[in-house]
Amino acid sequence: MNAPRIGRVAIAVAAVGVAALAALTASTGAGASSPAATPDATAPPTAKIARGQNLFELHCATCHGADGRGTRQGPSVVHAGAAAADFQLSTGRMPLDAPTSAPVRKPPAFGRADIDAITAFVGSLDDGPPVPDVDVKHADISAGQQLFSSNCAPCHSAAGAGGALGRGITAPSLSDATPRQVVEAMRTGPGPMPVFGSDTLSPAQANDIARYVQYLHHPTNAGGLSLGRVGPIPEGFVAWLVGLGVLLLFCRWIGARE
Repeated sequence: MNAPRIGRVAIAVAAVGVAALAALTASTGAGASSPAATPDATAPPTAKIARGQNLFELHCATCHGADGRGTRQGPSVVHAGAAAADFQLSTGRMPLDAPTSAPVRKPPAFGRADIDAITAFVGSLDDGPPVPDVDVKHADISAGQQLFSSNCAPCHSAAGAGGALGRGITAPSLSDATPRQVVEAMRTGPGPMPVFGSDTLSPAQANDIARYVQYLHHPTNAGGLSLGRVGPIPEGFVAWLVGLGVLLLFCRWIGARE
């Protein structure tokens, strides 16, 4: 076969290859834009949710399962919502050191970026309560005090110091609670706490309560010594105890004079 003929054959083969490649590319593009494809099913998760899923599988799946549906060691978090995840993680209640440990407030195990990522993943599992948008700058502290007294003080005490509820159940102190955490606790009801939905306490009322709790962190003590702000009943007991002590000393002083 002479050289010119070989060249013509090579050109023909190359042309066929280019045509086949173009046909394959066109077929792939048509398949991607086909109405039979489901965008939601094929779309990759966002970077934050993907990162949160990795963190969840590493630190939370032992108790809650890789899919969040729970195990024998921990409940499902599918319907918990982003608000519950943010509350539990930002207050250090989760993850637990052991499945049988009681969740108590402690320094968070994760930084803010990791908490946001795990929260985004848990929130993507279902339509649970989202992280609330809390604004206390324009909240009514007086209205917050009234709402707190009727809805929160029976368990957390009038001063937000917490207290025993019986049968080993304790309402925690609110001395370190941020406004967002206060509203998240209302919306999700952690532990024995009831859920206060938006139909019970509106967003504006929730903001008022969060503002009042913020005030309780550094309240004014117009009556004198705060006595640790443990509430009116213990403070009244201290007042009676001191009063009786003074009375006994006075009686002894009178008896000694006689």
